[in-house]
Amino acid sequence: MKTKTKVMIAAGAAVGAAAGYYGICELAYNRFIRRGPKFFAMGPQEEAFSEPQRTERLLRQEAVQQWFVNSQVLDLTLTSFDGLRLHATQILNHPESEKWIVMAHGYGADSLALLPRAKTLDEAGFNIVLPDLRGHGLSEGDYVGMGWNDRRDLILWTDRIAQEHPESKIVLFGLSMGASAVMMACGEEDLNDHVVCAIEDCGYTSVPAIAEKQVRQAFGIATQPVLIGLSTLIKMRCGYSVWQASAVEQLKQCRVPMMFIHGEEDDFVPYDMVFENYYACASEKELYTVPSAGHCEAYHSPHYDERLFRFIRRFLHSDLNRG
Repeated sequence: MKTKTKVMIAAGAAVGAAAGYYGICELAYNRFIRRGPKFFAMGPQEEAFSEPQRTERLLRQEAVQQWFVNSQVLDLTLTSFDGLRLHATQILNHPESEKWIVMAHGYGADSLALLPRAKTLDEAGFNIVLPDLRGHGLSEGDYVGMGWNDRRDLILWTDRIAQEHPESKIVLFGLSMGASAVMMACGEEDLNDHVVCAIEDCGYTSVPAIAEKQVRQAFGIATQPVLIGLSTLIKMRCGYSVWQASAVEQLKQCRVPMMFIHGEEDDFVPYDMVFENYYACASEKELYTVPSAGHCEAYHSPHYDERLFRFIRRFLHSDLNRG
């Protein structure tokens, strides 16, 4: 075979390999980061419930819907640091109360996904702000923030509450990706002093750590090259480096009391991650793990609300009215 032919074959193979590599990285970006429907199971599947459990869930949903319809609901908007119009649902049933909670939803969900939990907080006398994280719900953004840019958005929501309600005491709560956003926000120097404590439920340690797990499961290939390519696309399109997007590193600067919650059977955000987050946290902290609970399932424990309110009460310096 002539040398020129060999060179052409080698060049063609290199171009093909590069195109294939780019294609996989683009596929990973589209699947995990680009705005759009996400197909990951984030909680108990319906077929796993017995008939009485399904009935109980339906009744609970009806009760939540009725509560929401009868609540004082307002749509809020603000502009993010990078010019996105962000939306939140405010539930203001206790205008005289100083107690506020900002609740950040999980990956691929929206603010209304947290209504069952919000109802419980409303019954305890809280006013509630439920943001649609960027790239979700009614908020702008063509990518999922994975918690990192969302951390700055959460600070804006707490600033707005503090400005409009100067006596407010604010609790931050996050679920899954929202939990990581909360942890990341609590490591920011400019988090306002109205935030008295924070709760993270099944959050991950960092964007690279959770991305590596998802890439490995989705494609079954070596993850490091794909992560490098994916990180390049995220830097170009989302404006941040995934390598700095770490809840663990942010928690080392945390000054807000933090509660860490995780289901011991979580196979979406691995159970071990809660210990990395917990031990990294520099502030006052509490750990609560729930046996037999999968991802986002700790909430179904009969002790969940008791532990949650006991933690919050320590930092509100006032009794919670449970109805």
